[in-house]
Amino acid sequence: MADSDSNPPPPPVTVTVTHSETANPDVPALALATEAEPLRDNTAKDLPPSPPLPQPEQPAPEEDTSAPEAVQADTCQPEQEKDVVAVAEQNPNPTPQEQERSDKLPQNLVSFKEESNRVSDLSDSEKASLEEFKKLLADSIKEDVSIWGVPLLKDERTDVILLKFLRARDFKVTDAFAMINSTLRWRKDFKIDALLDEDLGDDMDKVVFMHGHSREGHPVCYNVYGEFQNKDLYDKTFSTEEKRNNFLRWRIQFLERSIRKLDFTPGGINTIFQVNDLKNSPGPAKRELRLATKQALQLLQDNYPEFVAKQVFINAPWWYLAFYTMISPFMTQRTKSKLVFAGPSRSPDILFKYISPEQVPIQYGGLSVDFCDCNPDFSMSDPVTEIPLKPTTKQTVEIAIYEKCIIVWELRVVGWEVSYSAEFKPDAKDGYAVIIQKATKMSPTDEPVVSNSFKVSDLGKLLLTIDNSTLKKKRLLYRFKIKPYSD
Repeated sequence: MADSDSNPPPPPVTVTVTHSETANPDVPALALATEAEPLRDNTAKDLPPSPPLPQPEQPAPEEDTSAPEAVQADTCQPEQEKDVVAVAEQNPNPTPQEQERSDKLPQNLVSFKEESNRVSDLSDSEKASLEEFKKLLADSIKEDVSIWGVPLLKDERTDVILLKFLRARDFKVTDAFAMINSTLRWRKDFKIDALLDEDLGDDMDKVVFMHGHSREGHPVCYNVYGEFQNKDLYDKTFSTEEKRNNFLRWRIQFLERSIRKLDFTPGGINTIFQVNDLKNSPGPAKRELRLATKQALQLLQDNYPEFVAKQVFINAPWWYLAFYTMISPFMTQRTKSKLVFAGPSRSPDILFKYISPEQVPIQYGGLSVDFCDCNPDFSMSDPVTEIPLKPTTKQTVEIAIYEKCIIVWELRVVGWEVSYSAEFKPDAKDGYAVIIQKATKMSPTDEPVVSNSFKVSDLGKLLLTIDNSTLKKKRLLYRFKIKPYSD
């Protein structure tokens, strides 16, 4: 025992991180006045908030106005149309023109919160509806039946499944019972269980993919509609009725596989967070895409109720605004509260509101790299620190290191247009600073993420400095990791 006490394990390397901000002396006094009166963000007038799909309660739009429907329908986790919702993220400092346009849009007054699936949290009337629903189902099912991998009437997961159908039909038991019976027949006819194991190719891997989790723990699905600007992919997917049917089968297969990864226990995660990238999205002229989407939309709204936690539309084009304005009066407030739109310049900020940067793919402003070994030191489990960069200021991240080690780090500023430098300053009075990265102007065309490492043999401070000489607000993302020292 004494031998063990005399050789305790070495303590972990300790670091202290501080942030300091200084005004940029090279910027004219007029620009520095922005500290007292922040610049208005005029990005909203580049791409206004966008519209979602029409709701099932209203008549379907004419064919020449249905392009936005095509965009939304091919989403990773569909649900009843009344739950595909809309809210325009507002600019806190709008110009008069922006304010006038904003006043024309329905405003989100209530933040949507997912309903509890615990029976104890239901109202008395909801509990009664659930019990009545279960009794109807028990009387009608004569054999073992499963849906989304959950055996019905076997355990508490059944309650979660049935509550989805009940909420889709406003807790009208007869309507919910008719809906689930129709869904079970469709699943049998469509041969869903066999479809799960089919090899339908990987052509769509860049169009729809799962990546990371939201801040609330929902798996995130990305839908990248700009991929359909590739003519070969578009023709291969939509040019004939047979190809459109194959696309529908692939879409349902992806959906089913995603759903089966959810936790259907009453306190679990049983919805998916959707990100819809509308950059270069096909416009109203793509008739084949509209046809495929309308077919998919009908199946999704009839057979996959209540599976969306949030719908975020990024890189929204201007033509969504007209459609959104047209259909917004038909939406419920609950519907509007679940959908968020953002133009290109605000898209990363909106994503970070709901998804932490270490979970957001690099192409959308984050630090997460999928299917890549470019920086094996970090993964989605390594948290990222976010620092706002005010206009015309320098921001320094100071990492004080008290033991020998190797420190690795990565950072980015979304959109760059800033200067970045890195140096190490030893604590010893006779030591000299080591320039790791001289001040370099980073442009939007440079690599989005900067990675580096430094062997700390003399204790001191690592200084990472970002000089934002622009008149725009920026956001710095960084993280670091300490590794054992080696000679």
